[in-house]
Amino acid sequence: MKKALVIGINNYPTAPLKGAINDAKDISNLLKTNGTDSKNFEVKFYDDIQTRGELMKLIVAFFDVNIEADMGLLYFAGHGYVNELGGFIVTPDHESYNEGIAMNDILGFANKSKIRNKVIILDCCKSGKFGDPNENGSITPIETGTTILTSSRKNEPSKEINGHGVFTNLLIEGLKGGAADVRGHISPGGLYAYIDQALGAHEQRPVFKTNVTEFVELRSVIPQVPLSTLRKLTEYFHSPSDNLQLDPSFEDTNSNDVEHKVIEPFAKPENVAIFKNLQKLEGVGLIVPVGEEHMYFAAMHSKKCKLTSLGHHYWRLVSENRI
Repeated sequence: MKKALVIGINNYPTAPLKGAINDAKDISNLLKTNGTDSKNFEVKFYDDIQTRGELMKLIVAFFDVNIEADMGLLYFAGHGYVNELGGFIVTPDHESYNEGIAMNDILGFANKSKIRNKVIILDCCKSGKFGDPNENGSITPIETGTTILTSSRKNEPSKEINGHGVFTNLLIEGLKGGAADVRGHISPGGLYAYIDQALGAHEQRPVFKTNVTEFVELRSVIPQVPLSTLRKLTEYFHSPSDNLQLDPSFEDTNSNDVEHKVIEPFAKPENVAIFKNLQKLEGVGLIVPVGEEHMYFAAMHSKKCKLTSLGHHYWRLVSENRI
């Protein structure tokens, strides 16, 4: 069971936002299904919650200690605030020293929850304060099974552009597949790496904090390379350090049916099929030609190809029947 609580608040009386609800709606829709059309999270979506009490009830119920689940994801888009008491996600009824819900309180609820893997994603100003010690030195630990991904550091604003948060706009693209690994799996760590690289030298920097002992998949998409092709790694390479000998028979254009100079041995269907798979694996960085820049010339000049370091990793996954 995977469940998600997704919240977006625009309607702040003194500083209304334009993109928080748009962001929350898009995240909600993406989380419901995988890119393969299979079901993913059971999502509860709320917008423009008005009071601290209303928001507190939702969060407490989500992390109810009597509810078990494989994964729980909390997403919040709105305003954030930090003072000498700590960090807060802000509600529209905020007032001085009662800004909203303390980030440390949310972490405390998550720590007590029986949900095996908790993922907390915040798109709000100064959200990087989540999981930090308070100024008085009190610490709420990040317990095992908890991952935190925030839009900015504890002293930074989180910006909106064209009706979306800068951070969540990249989060959406990552969940659509930009952050997927070769198998099509999207993890919190992969999302962070994708967003961090995409922001480049932008002044808003995401923050990633985690304490996990197992892989967590937020969403899956159609793999860049079919899994059936990935599983052939151990067929083509008997060990990770092996090189695969190529020759012109692997290149399908090296045939008398094509009007150009051909080289013996001529194209063989069984080798051509292997070579097409090898080219797919090269395209995702799992193999490289040896002594040539392109796989075509490696075949035509009877050179070899080999696994990259990433290819070694996926070879081991295949050999252990994990793909």
